[in-house]
Amino acid sequence: MSGHSKWSQIKRKKACTDSKRGKVFSKIVKEISIAAKIGGTDPDANARLRTAVEKAKMANMPVDNVKRAIQKGAGDLSGQNYEEILYEGYGPGGVAILIEVLTDNKNMIVGEIRHILSKNGGTLGEAGCVAWMFKKKGYMQVDKKLISEDALLSIVLDAGVDDVKDDPNEDYYDIIMPIESFAIVRGTLEQSKVKTTSEEITMLPNTYINVDTATMQQNMRIIDALEDLDDVQNVYANFELPDDYVN
Repeated sequence: MSGHSKWSQIKRKKACTDSKRGKVFSKIVKEISIAAKIGGTDPDANARLRTAVEKAKMANMPVDNVKRAIQKGAGDLSGQNYEEILYEGYGPGGVAILIEVLTDNKNMIVGEIRHILSKNGGTLGEAGCVAWMFKKKGYMQVDKKLISEDALLSIVLDAGVDDVKDDPNEDYYDIIMPIESFAIVRGTLEQSKVKTTSEEITMLPNTYINVDTATMQQNMRIIDALEDLDDVQNVYANFELPDDYVN
């Protein structure tokens, strides 16, 4: 899980950069709308929606924007109809790449994704070629300053978590759970007055592969370019970042 920890740090730093360019708002609005459309408008009963709303708060998105996005998803307001698509491919070194897209122009986005991959030594694959290497999971972080590992384990183990990881090189614990347990784990932590520093529904690799620095940099260029596309919501990969990597 150390790879995912470092990966999460990179994603958060990039999100801050994206927010300065104004891209993060449009991506969050799409995510809120599709989450409300699929799972309902109550964040307490819809883990995906609550996670998206939390992202909106962290990005300082106006409350009215969030409300309108939820209303659009529910069909109460008119808006664009976004299609949710998962693209799959490979980066240099055989790295598996998953690309989550929300778009109203499928033909355009698939062309852009194919171009980025081929330009940087990757390939766009067929549906199912790498998705089996990942599992959708709930992921949370808790600051180590707030609680000991033993105390955290005693709180969350009965809530349905898969694992709690303590990477000695990180300042927080990783909590992994089935998405069905996401709301239960959050509620258990809230009841115990333990605050999380991060929550997300994510795709975790079953295993990570090691790559050298040059291959890692090639894959990072692909991921950065993909995440710069307005219709790309998330990009996941299964390579392990080197321990000496500095972002």
